[in-house]
This record gives sequence, C-alpha cells and structure tokens, in this order.
Amino acid sequence: MWLPNAIPAEALKAKYGFTGTPQLFEHLQKSAVRVSTGGSGSIVSAGGLVMTNHHVGSDMLAKLSTPERDLLKTGFHAKTLAEELPCPDIELDVLWSIEDVTARVHDAAKGLSDAAAAGAAKRKAVAQIEDESEQTTALKSEVVTLYQGGRYHLYRSKTYRDVRLVFAPETAIAFFGGDADNFEFPRFDLDCCFFRIYEKGAPLQAEHFLSWDRDGANANELVFTWGHPGSTNRLYTADHVAFLRDIEEPASLRRLWRNEVRLMTFMGRSAENARIAREDFFGTQNSRKATQGLVDALQDPALVASKRAEEAALLDRLKGKPEAAQFERGRAMVRASLDASSRLARDYLPLERRFRAGDLAALARTIVRLNSEQRKPSADRLPEYGDAGRETLETMLYSPAPIHAALEIERLTSWLSGLAEERGLDDPLVRKVLAGMSPRARATALVQSTALAEVASRKAHVALSSRALADATDSMIQFALLLDAEARRARKAWEDEVESPQRLGYAEIATARFAALGDSTYPDATFTLRMSYGTVQGWTTDAGQEIAPCTTLGGTFTRATEREGDPAFELPSTWLAAKTKLKSDTPFNFVTTNDIIGGNSGSPVVDADGEIVGLIFDGNLDSLAGDVVFDITRNRAVAVDARGMLEAMRTVYGAGALVDEMTKPIASPK
Repeated sequence: MWLPNAIPAEALKAKYGFTGTPQLFEHLQKSAVRVSTGGSGSIVSAGGLVMTNHHVGSDMLAKLSTPERDLLKTGFHAKTLAEELPCPDIELDVLWSIEDVTARVHDAAKGLSDAAAAGAAKRKAVAQIEDESEQTTALKSEVVTLYQGGRYHLYRSKTYRDVRLVFAPETAIAFFGGDADNFEFPRFDLDCCFFRIYEKGAPLQAEHFLSWDRDGANANELVFTWGHPGSTNRLYTADHVAFLRDIEEPASLRRLWRNEVRLMTFMGRSAENARIAREDFFGTQNSRKATQGLVDALQDPALVASKRAEEAALLDRLKGKPEAAQFERGRAMVRASLDASSRLARDYLPLERRFRAGDLAALARTIVRLNSEQRKPSADRLPEYGDAGRETLETMLYSPAPIHAALEIERLTSWLSGLAEERGLDDPLVRKVLAGMSPRARATALVQSTALAEVASRKAHVALSSRALADATDSMIQFALLLDAEARRARKAWEDEVESPQRLGYAEIATARFAALGDSTYPDATFTLRMSYGTVQGWTTDAGQEIAPCTTLGGTFTRATEREGDPAFELPSTWLAAKTKLKSDTPFNFVTTNDIIGGNSGSPVVDADGEIVGLIFDGNLDSLAGDVVFDITRNRAVAVDARGMLEAMRTVYGAGALVDEMTKPIASPK
C-alpha cells in the first residue's frame, strides 16, 4: 500500500522490468477518486464519469429510492444527461498535491514531556495547517497521520459535490451469491456503479481520466490498483496485536452479531422495513464476516509469535544504537495506552467512537457541538468542526436524503438497549438516558417528537444562540445535550490517556524503524490514496485445490443453476432474457495478488500502460487477515473484469452509448 509520493520504483523495475514515468503516476493519482461513503473510484471518461462499486454507491441508490421505485431492486440507467439523478450528500475527492509537514507538527510539541499536552499541541498545529492551506488554495486540506504519528503529510484535494447517478445494475447481480459467496472465489458479480461529476451545472471536462484496455488482463500480467484502503494495523507492536486478538476484535464481533440479528428481526416485520434497512443489514453482515475472518487469523498463535520475532530482530539490528532505547520506550508507551484503553473503553466507545444511535441522534449531536465549537478559534475546536471541514460538515448536516422514522426507532432502541445490557439498568448514565422508560419506549418518544428530519429545522436550530438552543423543546436536541458533557469527558480522557501516548510511542518506534529499515516499509492504511501492485494469479487452498484466476459470464448461469432455490443466487430477469445474446466465454471476475482492504472497494485495476482492466470489489477469505499481515501466497483481491463489465452493460442493459463514451480511444501518459 505505497504512498503516491513514495512509489517503489526500484522494486518494480527489479521484479517486473517496469519503469513508470512521473507523468504516468501523476495521471493515475489525479484520475483516482475517494468516495465519501467509504470507498474508492476513478474518473473514466472526458465527460466526468466516475466508476466505483455498486456496494459503494448503494447508499445513494437507497436514498434516491422510494417504495414505488426501488433502485436497488430494479437498477438504474440514465440514457440522457437530463435523466441523471442528483445525489443528496456525496463528496468525491481527487488528490492534487502532497506536502510533508512532519517537522511543523512535531515542533509544536517540542519541550512538552506530558503526553496529553503534546497530543493537544499537535492537534492544534494540524488544525492550523489545514485552515491555512484551505484559505490559500481553496482545496480541501487534510493532514494525514502516517506511521501512527511518525510522519504527517498535508493532502490537498479537489472536491466535487454536484454528483449524479448514471448507471447501476440490480443488487441481485451486483451482489450475486449474497453472504454465502462474500469474500469467496470463484465469483460472478457485476459490482459496478457509475456517477457523473458536474461543475458549474455542466458535466466535468476532466483533465485526467483513465482509458480502457478492451483486451483486459492476462494471467500473470502485472497490474496496479490506485485506491483508498481504509485502515490496517500491520505496524502495531506484538502487544497491540494481542490486544486486538483478545479484547478489541472479539468485542466488535459480539456487537456485530447482535446488530445483525436485531436488523434481521426488524426487516422480517414488513416489506417496507426490509427495504429501508437493507443497506444497514448488508453493511453489518459484511463487517461481521470480515471481523470473524480477522479474529480467526489473530487466533493463530503463529501470528503474534511472528510479530515478537520481528521486534527481536529489529532490536538486534539496532543493538548499541540510541534508536534501540527509543523503540523500547515507544513500546512501553503503547503498553500503557492499552491499559488505559481497557479502562476507558466502557465510556468512550458507546458515547463517541460507536455512537450509532441513528441519523436523527447524530444530527442532533452535530448541531449541539457545532453551536458550541463555532464560537471558538478554529484551531481550538474539535477537529471535525474546524473551518477547513465546514463545507463537508454542512453537506452532511443539511442533506435532503429521507430519514425513516421506523428505522430510526430501531437504531436508537438498539443503542439504548446495548448500553443498558453492558452497564445495567441501575447505572447512573443508563438511568439518565432512559428517563424512566424502556429502551424502545424512550426511542419511540424521542423520534416521534423531533423535527430534525426536516432540513429547515436543522438550519433553524444551528442559527440559535447557546442559551436558546439549551431551551429548545426539540426532543432529540435535548437528548444530545443530555449526553454531550459525559461524551466530551470520555473523549478527552481517551485523547489524553490512549491516543496521545500511543501516537508518541509509535513516533518513537517509527524513528527506530527508519533507522534500521529506511523507507522500505509503507505506512498503515489511512483511507488515503495508495498504489498497490501485483499480478493476475489464482492460488492453492489448504486442501490442495487449485483456484483458477478468472470466471466467465457463462459461468454465472451455471452457478445460478447449481444453487437453484436459494434467493441469493436468483438472477434478475434482464440477465435471463439476455442469456443467449451474451458472449458466454467473456471473462467476468478475476483475482490478483494486489494488496487491498476495506476502502479499496471501487479501485480501478490498471495495466502497465495505466489502462483499465478491472474494478476491485472484494477480497478472498485469506485477505481478511490483511488488517495485521499480508501473505502474497494466498491473499487475493477480487475484481470485475473490464471485458465482462462492458459486455454486460451493452448487451444486458442497452447501455451502448455509455460504453462508447468510456471506451473512446485516448492516449495514456507514458
């Protein structure tokens, strides 16, 4: 997962004979897109078309749907620009420049021995850098923490908010095989979705966009992904990985199982419940399977043992050098932060990191905190309320997307009952938030008596003075006010006793690593742009089964027949009608050795010329250990083949004009 400004050119040349030019790498960087819903994408036509996954765009499909027009069920195809649907609250970022600001951030904490004070000073410096950059460049500016605090880079991005839906297939083929085939291979999924960027009311005239290789990729061919992997922990200490194994990830898994069952029960009550909760359910189901895979990997004793061996080897390499003491000091700080994490998680997780009480509760918290934070200098605010992020915050706060009362009651009930289960009904916080009611009764009362589903009400509350907001009668505003002081206390304690010492500890460790290994190690993923390289290649399972690297369109129908009667394998009518017209031997899905993880969904797969040969949408089961380790022998990225995608769009959906727009020949930078 290499940084765009630290491409491993020598390794690529030595292993594959590949020499890419700076012009090619800049072109690929500026064609890549980060999607605010949590995935990746790429600009794929001169007219601003953006390709990503169906499951990345499904949140928008759900928001644009109604009971009468369910786009997740029927799919969507705008045959003209006039038919393209404006999306309510999506942002697309294109990384434009990178600047190393490590010295400035570290200098802000010079002379501060207290970890909490040093952490606060660094956060303030980061906010100042972001504000200054945005004011001078008008580009979205984000200071990215790399190597857990060893480096800080300022990323400036062009941001697009006028985004319109152009094409999406039905969920039945985009997620063909459902949970049973998720993280598996062979696969037969058309997991694609297309949007268009508009600028000043017209389609973007893209300066950089990817061309298509109609011949696709062959077995063993070198390919690249340019995307935004969300989060990895590969540079964690052995102690930290053991903490994930024994405490953090098992707790996450229990929570996900609980939420999945609750959502399944809710969906079973009516067809409308099933429609409005489908995205929540699929997301929870996907997270549960991914977390289970990670827990399984962590519970292999060899994994933590290998981490301890790596640390011993590093210390041996640093023997007699001052960096050895730095590493030991950093490791001790990380251990202390983990002890604090165990103690503080009871308050911090439900009140802050996992405050998932529904959209209305989240909106109320944003309004309450915005009211308070905007009265401070930008650098002194909570980071998400700084001037640099104001436009993004308002995009979400004033989104016109529909809010479903029944689902909101379910989400808030789940959060309240989870809090009561963990702490007991006699806990002072639980008594306060329940106000003498059961979790469901309290949730119902709060949702039914708030006006925050209306954008006008949100704007009116933001405009109130602090005193007027405190006196506001809206139930959800009062609920947010009730929680805010305790949530802020929990957050500050976490920042002071967990986050700050951990950052300082890992900065010490990073310095030691650099001394021993140089820049040969890439930083952990941070949902920022990375390049990964690999080859189109199958693998051998533990049972000795050889997995071929590619499937075909024809195999989709075979798979549907094999699983006849299972709703997850039912093909949409469009595909059944087009069966005899499709070129059955067209490659459909394939696997590569590229290193990807959640957040990479929607990343383009390009060949050595920088041309599209596929679209990342998943990994295999072995890739679920990718949070903590990458094993090239069995980890595989799963992609939609460009040939299968274009053939299906033209033949099944009659989207020939869209295919022609994307595949118009252009010259790629070399």
